[in-house]
Amino acid sequence: MPSHVLETPEVDLAYDVEGPLPTADGRPPLLLIGQPMDAGGFRALAARFPDRTVVTYDPRGLGRSVRKDGRVDQTPEAQAADVHALVEQLGAGPVELFASSGGAVTALALVAAHPGDVTTLVAHEPPILTVLPDAAAAERARAAVRDVYEAKGWGAGMAAFVAMTSWQGEFTEEFLARPAPDPAQFGMPAGDDGLRDDPLLSDRSWAFSDYRPDARALAAAPTRVVIAVGEESAGTFTARTAEATAALLGGRAVVFPSHHGGFLDGEFGYAGKPDEFAATLRTVLDG
Repeated sequence: MPSHVLETPEVDLAYDVEGPLPTADGRPPLLLIGQPMDAGGFRALAARFPDRTVVTYDPRGLGRSVRKDGRVDQTPEAQAADVHALVEQLGAGPVELFASSGGAVTALALVAAHPGDVTTLVAHEPPILTVLPDAAAAERARAAVRDVYEAKGWGAGMAAFVAMTSWQGEFTEEFLARPAPDPAQFGMPAGDDGLRDDPLLSDRSWAFSDYRPDARALAAAPTRVVIAVGEESAGTFTARTAEATAALLGGRAVVFPSHHGGFLDGEFGYAGKPDEFAATLRTVLDG
């Protein structure tokens, strides 16, 4: 994809555009965003929309996007401001937006703050723990992942994260009392690389899971907001957060094929069902 850079006072945002601007068919560009995933994570999904102008980007501080503000924390409000600047830079009017995981939180903040930027938002499994009935226990589970990462490094931290996000149902005292899992159980390295800057395992991105959607602003926006959940995610943390977010907004989550990474085609060792996922996304975007 052709690469571009949008310079703002806080960050040089790298983004890619596949297809013409303005679009050939007059339909809005399709913007794909994630967090902490950069543009590379959307290659498989973008390839399944050859008839659309597709835009992807690297969030601030990730991939090719270089921060200039001297900070390392990540917030949905700051990233929403970045995406708003990107939409304005495209100059093609409001976009259709598919947003994954933390990117779905960014997208909800974007629509609340800049409702004219997006015609349809499909927010896939936003990991917002504030909407859960067991939010306090979920905070403890999240803190335990951070603590394991700080103590033992990436492999141990990722194993704890997988154990947390694959747990079925509400977080119980039984779950919280379990010892940290063996990284080898999940195919993770046991060694410690000494780094503690992972945006997923540290507390640098906690503002995303601490976010509370502005239901009133989202209801007032002209944007059609669709919360999506993977059929294979049922009962897990991100499925429960998606369903609770949809309920907060007065609706129900739309079921998509596969799991939290259902649009992936084996990238990062995480294969979904990208053909089926893209077909469902196309149907939802078509309304």
